[in-house]
Amino acid sequence: MSTKKTLKIGRSDFGLIVRENHYFVDKTMLIYDFYNNTNDILLIPRPKRFGKTLNLSMIEHFFDIQKPESRELFSEFEISKHTDFCEKHQNQYPVINITLKDVKEKNWENCFESFKTIISELYDNFDFLLETDSLKRGEKQIFEKIIYKTANEAEYQDSLAALSMFLTKHFGQKTIILVDEYDAPIINAFNNTNPPIKSSDKGKSTYYEQVISFMQTFLGKAYKGNSYLKKGLLTGVMRVGKESIFSEWNNFDVFGVTSNYFSDSFGFTKEETEKLLTYFDLEDRICEVKKWYDGYKFGKVENIYNPWSIVNYIAKSKDGFKPYWVNSGNYSLIKSRITESGVKETIHELIQGKNIDKELKENFVFQDFERNMELLWSLLTDNGYLTQVEASKYGNYKLRVPNDEVKIVFTDIILGWLNEEVKITRDLLISTSEHLINNRITEFAKGFKRLVGDTFSYYDTAEVTDKYGEKLIRTEQIYHVYTLGLLAILKDDFVVKSNRESGEGRYDIMLIPNDKTAYGIVIEIKSVEKRKPNEEDKQFTNRIKKSINEALQQIETNKYYSEILENGIKAEKIIKLVIIFAGKEPYINVGA
Repeated sequence: MSTKKTLKIGRSDFGLIVRENHYFVDKTMLIYDFYNNTNDILLIPRPKRFGKTLNLSMIEHFFDIQKPESRELFSEFEISKHTDFCEKHQNQYPVINITLKDVKEKNWENCFESFKTIISELYDNFDFLLETDSLKRGEKQIFEKIIYKTANEAEYQDSLAALSMFLTKHFGQKTIILVDEYDAPIINAFNNTNPPIKSSDKGKSTYYEQVISFMQTFLGKAYKGNSYLKKGLLTGVMRVGKESIFSEWNNFDVFGVTSNYFSDSFGFTKEETEKLLTYFDLEDRICEVKKWYDGYKFGKVENIYNPWSIVNYIAKSKDGFKPYWVNSGNYSLIKSRITESGVKETIHELIQGKNIDKELKENFVFQDFERNMELLWSLLTDNGYLTQVEASKYGNYKLRVPNDEVKIVFTDIILGWLNEEVKITRDLLISTSEHLINNRITEFAKGFKRLVGDTFSYYDTAEVTDKYGEKLIRTEQIYHVYTLGLLAILKDDFVVKSNRESGEGRYDIMLIPNDKTAYGIVIEIKSVEKRKPNEEDKQFTNRIKKSINEALQQIETNKYYSEILENGIKAEKIIKLVIIFAGKEPYINVGA
């Protein structure tokens, strides 16, 4: 009886995973598809932690002429069934596999030092070339300069191409070049350069421009017109614009998240996930796992699961469901771009589970970001925070949030915005929401008035005035802020729906509980004229009561609560709440 396999979190060395009897989700047909693709050079962008590094390690072990002992590693996997292909290509080529994921410096000087270290370590893996008769004396001198980090910038720019030449001369076979996270230095430089293009010093390039210049030559010489290249594969997160890096590359193509090629090679398919859960006796969790970690669509392949979260959940299943993928990295770029782009209403729709219709750019040019905020949707999709639903008109795509884990990101961004800009604290939102969902209306009213006061103080710069010359705050603004807060706080326990009603500034929020014994809630928000300077107490009170009764009647007449009933909530568990705004003052009441 074979020993049960284990899971290893964060291990990206294919050889060690298989030799140490860790569970490996079979992606070996990527090897076949990569080699037989009609393009010599392929770029496959996918979100972070979707198996890119491990897949490159797998490809390296299969083709590497220096790893003949790795042949046995593939015996139990799908690629081994293609015997002719294996006989012809397995362990037949020199392979260069380099990752740029650790190039994360704040200026070009330190960045270049990081490049030197990474390239030196790469060369050190092939130090046997210093003893070969296939290299000339001058070539060995360059090799030594790279290893000892005494080469100049131009020699480091040539280093990847040079190494492919050295290996090809030694082994008599052209070289496969694999570059993992090729875009990490570019993204890092963009984040640390402000502005990325316009330098304050005349004639001096910015950090971002220096990285682009280095990468154009470093990758360009390795891939473009390199007669020593057998095949090339780059992975990363972004599809950086061709004019930035890939200008005039021949026989090159990009296979992004909307491409039908390699669509099941990264991330776990539904079948792979269910097989994995069953193997570790967690098949009863499949529905919840789907809710948390499923939802991606690459090309035409639906139900792609987040591999990092799946592996972490299985390894720590007693701790329950957690945002493992979200917590594994820094999404500051995403957060800053969302808050800068004025798209909070669209984020509001996404958190509700709605689709949005947006253009996805085939190639992402960072410097265009400042001029075209619509690139945000490409950024979010490439990074895994949105996924395609289907193609729509004019080359656009319908996009949505893939799963509950990713919703946490948008929730965090919205709560941060409410706290930092609108000055509404998370604690106040939580306590107010708790009072509401537990039918403590008096306490809810007190908290809501505080919340409204904070919001009005934020929006007090509005330039619309009433007939008394005072600035008006639109009910819509309060509605959106409060709804965003509700969505952020209650998203795990309620379906929060909202619709703007036509005429008279009426708004409607509905909370449908997942727990059928909890309260379902309909909120009708109405705006009326503020109290007039000479209006008597009784007259004003009667006006407010009339508005409340009209709003309650509207709820009954239109049966806004019918959807709550359809979801199995009993009539006596439905709260019909009316909020009347008279200027800045809210008045709250409930119906029977």
